[in-house]
Amino acid sequence: MKSKSWMWATLIIGFFVVAGVTCVIAGTRAPNHFAGQINDSTAVAAGTGPWEVHGPWTLDINERTGKAEFSGAVTMELTDFALSGTNIGASARMQHTHHLTVTGSVTSITGGFEVTGPVTITKDGNPAPMAIQGSTLVIDITGGSLVEFSNVALTFEDGAAGHFGTMPLHGVVREAVFDREAGR
Repeated sequence: MKSKSWMWATLIIGFFVVAGVTCVIAGTRAPNHFAGQINDSTAVAAGTGPWEVHGPWTLDINERTGKAEFSGAVTMELTDFALSGTNIGASARMQHTHHLTVTGSVTSITGGFEVTGPVTITKDGNPAPMAIQGSTLVIDITGGSLVEFSNVALTFEDGAAGHFGTMPLHGVVREAVFDREAGR
């Protein structure tokens, strides 16, 4: 009788210890693979704009180095607001694409984290104009109490701010998961 009671007590205590350790680990482990979509418009700039900006992005955090790798591909085109009776035509929207890549450091911010680093930018598959090369991109991933990582904001600094604007370009986080490959 005593051996059965001892066995059950050991099993129950073992269960709570394992459950407690699992909860602690899960509570401290943040996702390291993120993906989503940018959907925003730039502010009106002198001469042109506003521009609609749309496209997918991914971000992977290397837990060992504390560095993140960001990649995005966006299209830009002039909005209806920028068109008038004199410039409506097939090429009036000035559509073009940009590929963006950043390897940067990760820091905590209120409600999420921020990645900052030098950005490599292409334009229509070619090197972007020199005026926007050597720029920095700040990527903020934040959220709320119901969805911890739900928002992304891209803020261009230096020369790229002249093309993309100084205000953040907003989007959505569609995926925030723990990915073993990204954590290597």
